[in-house]
Amino acid sequence: MKKRFILLGLYSCFGFCQSTDEQQLKDIYQQALTNSECYSWLDHLTNTIGGRLTGSANAQKAVDYTQSELQKLGLDRVYLQEVMVPHWERGAKETAYIEISKKKISVPVCALGMSVATPEKGILAEVIEVHSIKELETLGTEKIKGKIVFFNRPMENALIEPMEAYRGAGDQRGSGPREASKYGAIGVIVRSLSLRLDDFPHTGATRYGDIPKTQYIPGAAISTKGAELLSKSLKVNPHLKFFLKQSCKKYEDVLSYNVIGEIKGTEHPEKIMVVGGHLDSWDLGTGAQDDGAGVVQSMEVLRLFKILNYKPKNTIRAVLFMNEENGVRGGNKYNEQAQANKENHIFALESDSGGFTPRGFTIDADDTSLAKIQGWKPLFEPYQLHLFMKGHSGSDVEPLKSDRIVKVGLKPDTQRYFDYHHAANDTFEAVNKRELELGAAAMASLMYLMDQYGID
Repeated sequence: MKKRFILLGLYSCFGFCQSTDEQQLKDIYQQALTNSECYSWLDHLTNTIGGRLTGSANAQKAVDYTQSELQKLGLDRVYLQEVMVPHWERGAKETAYIEISKKKISVPVCALGMSVATPEKGILAEVIEVHSIKELETLGTEKIKGKIVFFNRPMENALIEPMEAYRGAGDQRGSGPREASKYGAIGVIVRSLSLRLDDFPHTGATRYGDIPKTQYIPGAAISTKGAELLSKSLKVNPHLKFFLKQSCKKYEDVLSYNVIGEIKGTEHPEKIMVVGGHLDSWDLGTGAQDDGAGVVQSMEVLRLFKILNYKPKNTIRAVLFMNEENGVRGGNKYNEQAQANKENHIFALESDSGGFTPRGFTIDADDTSLAKIQGWKPLFEPYQLHLFMKGHSGSDVEPLKSDRIVKVGLKPDTQRYFDYHHAANDTFEAVNKRELELGAAAMASLMYLMDQYGID
């Protein structure tokens, strides 16, 4: 009996009511795993609508569809938030080959997002392989001018955390064309950011910054197998040539929208909690993992609260952000409007790491709030969530500012995420229904606990 009292005392220190909260989480998981809508939403978003590149007709179809589905949930408010977004189109399928002694070996490539096109007939030039942007400076204009720069630094396979490996290799794609142009390069090829060897090139945004438009050069990603072949071929024949042709084009910005659904708080309606993912995707696949999964999981959080008749103390919003992939304008616009309206956001949760099995959360908060959330770990142990660590929350909620706010990212098992990220195989079939639903339940559970106990 004495031991039981000690345990109860320990649980009270965690800042939750054990029996009530255990039951609430059990109900959330029960509904999410037996009566979910998120998988069917994802089916429509990916298979009926398809890829949702910012500024495209499909992006607008996704806005209309998700707005309609949120309205069906009987929320207190569903509305659109205007945001001007970039409009870039890939154009005709890209062509590339390695030319050795008049022999042409085709390799899979795709234009980097926001890249300029090649001349109409393409470019054909010798290739110089580098492994970092800093290496460009070492080589200088003399060795780079008139050539195609081939960035071939793989994601670091020894790193256990794939996101860390991705960030470590991402500067080649994000800044490679801009930096190579300064030394007279006529084009850039970047090894796809993936840990798997395959023939899927992975796109992603590149940025030219403030260099003159006359210095913009085309940038493309090459599949990891293609990169291996090109690198081996260069060792045998350093003077081989590479051909690239792409017809992408950037147009004037267009009007788009963040989609927002809201349940009004019963005790503190002025305090706002956000759950969200980004509605746009790249155009090669249908954006199922990145980030259709996060979108439908966020919608499912509100649906679960409605079906369980849970009436939150604080106002809860699902925000489906537009333009995370090539600008983060949706996230910036949401924050801009929140500041203008003097809104008090106390919590923001983002899902943008795929619909894989949830393992926990990454938490951007002060030490007191971090400790409080970590104190809820016993409630999540039956559902095999164990990672409650300090870390990045997400690109769309990152800009959000308030007097005191906790930002959190859902952390699924991301070991396979970069097999699909920004590639043509990011389709509905790549998402497991049960894993998707487990992620939605984890998000709803954390939202519930934050709503009940808040931040100190």
